[in-house]
Amino acid sequence: MPTHTGDKPYICEPHSGQSSQLRQLQTGEKCEEYPGQFSHPHYLNTHMPTHNGDEPYICEAYSGESSQLKRQLQTGEWCEEYPVPGQFSHLHYLNTHMPTHTGDKPFRSEACCKQFSRPAHQKTPIRTGEKSYRCEVCSMQFSRLSSRKRHMLTHTGEKPYKCEECSRPFRELGNLKKHMLTHTGEKPYKCEACGHQFCRMRNLKRHMLTHTGEKPFGCEECSRQFRQLSHLKTHIRTHTEEKPYGCGACGRQFTRMNSLKSHMRTHTGEKPYKCEECSRPFTRMNCLKKHMRTHTGEKPYRCEVCDKQFRQLGHLKTHILTHTGEKPYGCGACGRQFTRLDRLTTHMRTHTGEKP
Repeated sequence: MPTHTGDKPYICEPHSGQSSQLRQLQTGEKCEEYPGQFSHPHYLNTHMPTHNGDEPYICEAYSGESSQLKRQLQTGEWCEEYPVPGQFSHLHYLNTHMPTHTGDKPFRSEACCKQFSRPAHQKTPIRTGEKSYRCEVCSMQFSRLSSRKRHMLTHTGEKPYKCEECSRPFRELGNLKKHMLTHTGEKPYKCEACGHQFCRMRNLKRHMLTHTGEKPFGCEECSRQFRQLSHLKTHIRTHTEEKPYGCGACGRQFTRMNSLKSHMRTHTGEKPYKCEECSRPFTRMNCLKKHMRTHTGEKPYRCEVCDKQFRQLGHLKTHILTHTGEKPYGCGACGRQFTRLDRLTTHMRTHTGEKP
């Protein structure tokens, strides 16, 4: 009957902040972050692990432990494939999750005969392109109510989930859980090719492209390929000459925010990246990485023609010209060609009379 009357007499203590006795809510007060009111004690009991972090039901496909499902995870082991590592706060959630491994789809839609692993998916209206949920602020439309609710947070600025370590707020609980890995140092996603580990699955997927060589994003102007869509969007600006990021000190424009941040240090004099070997400071991390090779002796760039190795890619590219015979830098005064820009600059002084 409470589903008809709307009565929710069972209160979640972490939400309500009231006494420990389950009792009827007299004031009608709701938690600022979550209603915390339930129509049945079963729902309250199911909800409580979201506060205490208790996730006693283990997915066997992830944990690799014994066949007993209902137990407390003792080892703290994390799943290597799933963002929330195979641990569930309620047996119902575990049972719902298991078809993702078995492929079982017992629920059939009467409308289209399509099979689903969850009854909720079976009941979800067929996506016909209709978007019946409209945002009252910007009129953006959504096919699902949950999508509109999530979108509304972008207008209100509300970020109800806060990190207890650094107080950084998040709009979604899933994003907070992923963020927490940056504090714990855990990296549950491992590359099988090289053993490199990551705290997020999307970072592993992006990394895997370095092994496969796949570059799925192509520029329509010059056919150059990119591994990431963001890199393609930044590249497109080299064609449009768009430079949306401007320096407030000198007015210089940049295509990327990172380039602007690095440039700003030429005004502030800040050099936040310091070499641990010789304490030499640098304005950019990539400059520090290049410098570190002078200590380690690493030369990762190899010429395919003569096998000569170089510390920097730019040095390899310049070296390649000695094999091709190409001299891309020409003197405007006498027409003499050079393989390197610095040699052209030195040559120009023979015309200008300038002394270094």
